[in-house]
Amino acid sequence: MFFSSSLSLFSPSSMRSTALRLALVAVMGMAASHSSSIAQEQYRLTAPPSGNNQRASVTQYIGLVKITVDYNSPNVTSPQGQDRTGKIWGQLIPYGLGDSDFGLLQKMPWRAGANENTAISFSHDVVIEGQKLPAGRYGFHTIPGADEWTLIFSKVSTAWGSYFYREADDALRVRVKPQKSEFNQWLTYEFPVRKPNSAVCALLWENLKVPFTIDVPNINDYYVAEMRKELITDIGFSWQNWNQAAQFCVQNTINLEEALRWADYAVSGNFIGEGNFTTFSTKSQVLFALKRTAQADSMMNLAVNHPTATVMDIHTTARSLQTQGRKQDALKLFELNVKKNPTAWVAHWGLARGYSALGEYGKALASAQKALSLNPDESNKKNIQSGIEKLKANKDVN
Repeated sequence: MFFSSSLSLFSPSSMRSTALRLALVAVMGMAASHSSSIAQEQYRLTAPPSGNNQRASVTQYIGLVKITVDYNSPNVTSPQGQDRTGKIWGQLIPYGLGDSDFGLLQKMPWRAGANENTAISFSHDVVIEGQKLPAGRYGFHTIPGADEWTLIFSKVSTAWGSYFYREADDALRVRVKPQKSEFNQWLTYEFPVRKPNSAVCALLWENLKVPFTIDVPNINDYYVAEMRKELITDIGFSWQNWNQAAQFCVQNTINLEEALRWADYAVSGNFIGEGNFTTFSTKSQVLFALKRTAQADSMMNLAVNHPTATVMDIHTTARSLQTQGRKQDALKLFELNVKKNPTAWVAHWGLARGYSALGEYGKALASAQKALSLNPDESNKKNIQSGIEKLKANKDVN
């Protein structure tokens, strides 16, 4: 009976039935596994941050260099409502390396915040407290001390706190001095000092401030690099932008050879180049910075004699020559300005300055009186009147 019954299990119909049951079991198993995986993914519900240490982020730019600090902000008051003022530093946050009961189970620095790793990112290379740090995102850890802190920028920025911190991952360590500060209930990162090529970032909590300086000594190189990229886009379909890029370089005495090419493009580039006072003047300035004085003067001559040159364009160009010590060349431009703009008070006042710089006070006085007769605005009228009194006493008005 058992034998014949056993044979029946392998009959064609029963084999099909068994295969079907096995397939269903397999499908159900896979479905159960998939459901379990989904359940695990759904387990992480959106909930308040651990310990009510709210997430925070602060971004500061140094020119085009972007700096962002992402952190979780603990409260001086504990989650249980205890006031921990006076018990933060050296107690809640120990001096030196702290003990660990998780992760690598070794002495560890402080995460400079709560919960996840505090992280700081830099869009470009920077200098931290005098030491270079490449662009990137870094885990920020600290070793607090009563008189000195060590700040650590780790190549690992995604860890939970400092439990898995390894010194081998350090990108940079610097030492700074903590300072007293006004009371801060919540741990905060701020940028209290901001300059064109540097800033100070500071950790503030309770009555302590830990500042560190971020410098971008070559910030103008970054601007030039950005201009170089932008000029090959639609931004480059404008002589004004090529001219502005060349002007930036000459004003900061950088990248002058390329600036000359940019100035050339503003003057005569296909489709967009335009010869006018502005473009000729910029090219002249670049040539002068390159110490090609004869070419610079030739180009400036084109600029001041161009129909687009205004009375103020010629005046400021002449004044610029005066600051370079080229008094005779400046006088020629002042004279040209009067010839082109005989009814403009500023042209005659400029000529007075030109004569005065050369000690020709009689001619300067006559030009100043002519400027006054052409009804300048009230503030300039007072300036000219003051100049006239100086010239009468044979004193320079520049």
